[in-house]
Amino acid sequence: MATAGGATSRKTLTLVAVLALAACDNSASDAATGTKTKAAAPAATTAIATATKDWTTVVSATPEGGFRMGNPNAPVKLLEFASLTCPHCKDFHEEALPTIKAKYIATGKVNYEFRNFVLNGPDFAASMLARCQGPTVFFNLLNAFFVNQAMWTEPFTKLTEADTKRLQALPEDQQIAALAVTGGLDGFMRTRGMPRAKFDQCLADKKAFEQLTRMRTDAVEKYKLTGTPAFIINGETQAETFNWATLQPKLQAAVK
Repeated sequence: MATAGGATSRKTLTLVAVLALAACDNSASDAATGTKTKAAAPAATTAIATATKDWTTVVSATPEGGFRMGNPNAPVKLLEFASLTCPHCKDFHEEALPTIKAKYIATGKVNYEFRNFVLNGPDFAASMLARCQGPTVFFNLLNAFFVNQAMWTEPFTKLTEADTKRLQALPEDQQIAALAVTGGLDGFMRTRGMPRAKFDQCLADKKAFEQLTRMRTDAVEKYKLTGTPAFIINGETQAETFNWATLQPKLQAAVK
């Protein structure tokens, strides 16, 4: 379990648990019930200028640092805190997001906001890369990181003691970028259209780093979260809700 007791230091978030990439919430079930399907990439985004028949095409950044999909004025607001390295989060997105998008978001009944809850160094690096180009491409990259989770996290499980010492010896503001390169995230992003100059720029963004840290602190202090995934419906944290089987009836009840 990834304990989130208060604000965590930069070095701790960067290098702690590099090998323990499976850390999520130990209350979550090992697998969500039901048949899993691969999450489809969201449609191209449009500006929130006119009414639309498919609200999944409307995305925006929120003041709290999240990215929202759907009708901003939807009567039901679903907020998820998740980690890109959490297997339970991956399972949820593969099983639930296609249904959530088609049944709830597209119709304008629900808007869905994703906020990162970083658990470790690789998660921090991946989150900065997924977020740095804004809402227009975020959900496509989010899907890519979840679908390919086992592939892109594997190099981080093979870091040597020498790798760790080298990273720890760097100035703190250089550790995330160095960790990302050591784990091969530069190649992962290059195949998704991000040149190396943009890659370096994203990982050097101090404001983005601070925003991720604030979101984690907010998750712990405001919503009392201790692991991922976690869900909030209309401002209320959903207790003992870690997968689609437990979230779906609560979401459906809120829509009615």
